[in-house]
Amino acid sequence: MVSAAIFSSLRRRRSPSLEAFLAPVDLPNAALLETLHVVSRELISSFSGDNKMLPFFQRKNSKSLIRKIQVLSVLLDSFREMGLSKMASTALLCFKELYLLLYRSKILLDYIKFSSKLWLLLQNQSISGHFHDLNQEISTLLDVFPIEVNSSKDVKEQVELLREQSRKSKLMIDKHDDSLRLMLYYFLNEFENGRIPDPNELRSFFVEKLAICDAKSCRIEIEFLEEQIVNHDGDIEPTVPILNGLVALMRYCRFLLFRFEEEEGEFGKWKHKKNKKGLITREIADTFVTIPKDFCCPISLDLMRDPVTVSTGQTYDRESISRWMEEGHFTCPKTGQMLGDTQLVPNRALRNLITQWCMALGISHDPLESSDSSVESFVAGSPSKAAIEVSKATASLLVQQLANGTQSAKTVAAREIRLLAKTGRENRVCIAEAGAIPHLKTLLISLDAFAQENSVTALLNLSIYDKNKCQIMNAEGCLGSIARVLRVGHTIEARENAAATLFSLSSVHEYKKRIAEEDGALEALSTLLKEGTPRGKKDAVTALFNLSTHTENCVRMIESGAVTALVGALGNNHVSEEAAGALALIVRQPIGAESVGNEEMAVLGLIGMMRCGTSRGKENAVAALLELCRRGGAAATERVSKAPALASLLHSLLFTGTKRARRKAASLARVFQRCENTSLHFGGLGVGYVYAGNSAADRDTSFAGDVSVPLSISVSVL
Repeated sequence: MVSAAIFSSLRRRRSPSLEAFLAPVDLPNAALLETLHVVSRELISSFSGDNKMLPFFQRKNSKSLIRKIQVLSVLLDSFREMGLSKMASTALLCFKELYLLLYRSKILLDYIKFSSKLWLLLQNQSISGHFHDLNQEISTLLDVFPIEVNSSKDVKEQVELLREQSRKSKLMIDKHDDSLRLMLYYFLNEFENGRIPDPNELRSFFVEKLAICDAKSCRIEIEFLEEQIVNHDGDIEPTVPILNGLVALMRYCRFLLFRFEEEEGEFGKWKHKKNKKGLITREIADTFVTIPKDFCCPISLDLMRDPVTVSTGQTYDRESISRWMEEGHFTCPKTGQMLGDTQLVPNRALRNLITQWCMALGISHDPLESSDSSVESFVAGSPSKAAIEVSKATASLLVQQLANGTQSAKTVAAREIRLLAKTGRENRVCIAEAGAIPHLKTLLISLDAFAQENSVTALLNLSIYDKNKCQIMNAEGCLGSIARVLRVGHTIEARENAAATLFSLSSVHEYKKRIAEEDGALEALSTLLKEGTPRGKKDAVTALFNLSTHTENCVRMIESGAVTALVGALGNNHVSEEAAGALALIVRQPIGAESVGNEEMAVLGLIGMMRCGTSRGKENAVAALLELCRRGGAAATERVSKAPALASLLHSLLFTGTKRARRKAASLARVFQRCENTSLHFGGLGVGYVYAGNSAADRDTSFAGDVSVPLSISVSVL
């Protein structure tokens, strides 16, 4: 029987008129017979006659199956001529079985006709097995099918001959097809062993033997195989590394054999099509992913790469807690307790959980290299050595075009680098090692909107790998060019992706100050937050939040108008949580508190979030209000205390908020209880205050790491 996987894959890829062939359980006998006639004739007319109508592979099996269906069609015609009244009751049951057999035959033939050639070679033996199964079903059906007395002698002879042939049929694997399959593995093996195959051999194989004759055909093959990587993830056969190797090989041959100019016409169509819906369709629909709170470092608020546990039992990212200790702190940032020692114990269980979570969601996560050989490595669907070597060769071809090609070729190369860098750390590594970053930087100032957009998006995808961040930041003028695209990029997509690139780069603490000091960067992020699309605002607010975690950026945030933009964003549910989180960091400094306090809508916006925001948004809002009162002086405290309904909102948070929100709410209540002028307003908070503040573990602290944690955002690949 044809496997469910084939039917499922065919249904996902195209929608032929299979919906018309519903199981004829309730059809009257006459309709059933007529339906069988129509289906059999459609199969015969679609797959017989000229060889061009047959699938490129499995032609012998396909011809054999069609010949059998032709005989069955003749038998059906004899039954139609005979009439229902003369038909045996057992024949009706056979007709229904015959319908299902024809249905599965159509699925298999369509699947072969419309599948990738490389995929069919990979599945050659398996698909041959499906044809053999159908032959066996035909044999079984004919053994029980009643050949009516009134059937002509000629029909009976044809059916009897078919019955004998079906009984004797054996599994037939086309030797020519299988030799091509072995040749495909030979090329992969050559790359795996560090040898690049002869270009003439590759041309002979792909162009002459597989009839893959142009760049468009290569693109179709690549897209089909990439879909199969998703569909077959976790399957034993075919393994994802093999599929990755085939994709890499096809991409390499596309540029080696057909160069860059030959796709110019097709690329022009692509540009026109993209212009209608935005220049670059985002390959990932849901860019932003909420990271579990336990996976975030309490200091940096980022996803932990190397979680370690300190003497108090709290876990931090190694880089963040090490920097905390180097700055002279001897307390636990989260609890405020003194550290008994400075030993950092690797939390391997948590690290493995984080890695597996990232793999499940397809999120890029590059754990720090460890010299501890006992640490278990979790790599899902890691590419084979052949795929890596092919990608290196492809990257070299693409970079050569970036350096020496025509403007059109450079644009195509930038797009291909963007796509290649979309998946896999290994691809990002080999692209950077091939020297792509300086050439992509040059394209950032191109007058061609597509070249600019593809180059900035390629840099975004490359920056996901941390070691590439250093190369991007160290490339002369690269940061300035990215900021320029953010300010005056040709398309909104380019400006948004430039903002996302700055966010990605700012995940390294040392780069946050440099980014904030780049001419016009913060101003452009602020403008994008106020005037951009929903996606653009999300890119801008996450970048601003990341930059606000560096204490030395506070003044620039104020001067650039970022504070005003963040306050305005409090009313936008799409970005309000991140905006409140950034403000909670800014107001920790007196100058920041003064600036936020001078914003007329700041307090009302934060109060509004406490009223109807998410639990994390409420947590961020109350944290910002608390720091505003602490650092902003009497005027700010008075303004907050007079906010309408604040007492009831604090009371609600004391009982229903997150642990950190309860702690912040209790601290804010204490601030007001110390003010004689507000004692009447907040006297009713006594019970809640005792409930939330009587635990030492819940006692409020004022450490740098004790900050409300907003939504953590993963870097998208585009």
